[in-house]
Amino acid sequence: MFILSELTDLVIVDPEDFSKRTVNALEDRINEKYSDKVVHNLGLCISLFDILSVSEGLLDHGSGSAHVTCKFRLVIFRPFKGEVMTGRISSSSAHGINVRTDFFDEIFIPHHYLFEGSTFDVKENVWVWNNDGNEFYLDKNEVIRFRVEEEKFEDQLPVPPHLKDALKEQERTPAYRIIASVSQAGMGLVSWWAEDEDAEGEEEE
Repeated sequence: MFILSELTDLVIVDPEDFSKRTVNALEDRINEKYSDKVVHNLGLCISLFDILSVSEGLLDHGSGSAHVTCKFRLVIFRPFKGEVMTGRISSSSAHGINVRTDFFDEIFIPHHYLFEGSTFDVKENVWVWNNDGNEFYLDKNEVIRFRVEEEKFEDQLPVPPHLKDALKEQERTPAYRIIASVSQAGMGLVSWWAEDEDAEGEEEE
């Protein structure tokens, strides 16, 4: 789920940060630039892990800022194909189910990756798994266990200031999205299988 990735970048430290220890000023700048941001074909950056090397700082004569080349490692969220994770259902539509975790919202389970026999209840706006005459509802905010099937990265082009408000009203393609499935035993709402495990434990006793 989490990996360490090594990057090299030019870090600019402004004069107002010169009172800080050099390492602290660099850490603050790197976290400010990368934390909670998606790097194309890399994943979602969580935070700085460590700094491996630092060049000598070069002062900019105009701003007085120090320009430092840093080699560092970042903690990256990038689950592998086949990894099993849990999250909460954030919304549902006829196309599938959207899932979120505490720090990542772009997880999508397409309808063709749901259990066979699943149908969408338009009135309740929820997917229902019909299994041997029983109906299992995948309700909003329930904890769901899913399997990662693929990942999608999209280039996010800069948006001109005069178009930002208009784009907010439209759905922009997320920079990083995980496509998942719920079609194997043990997948689906965690509560379904917990009940089965409790029942098996009582039978053994």
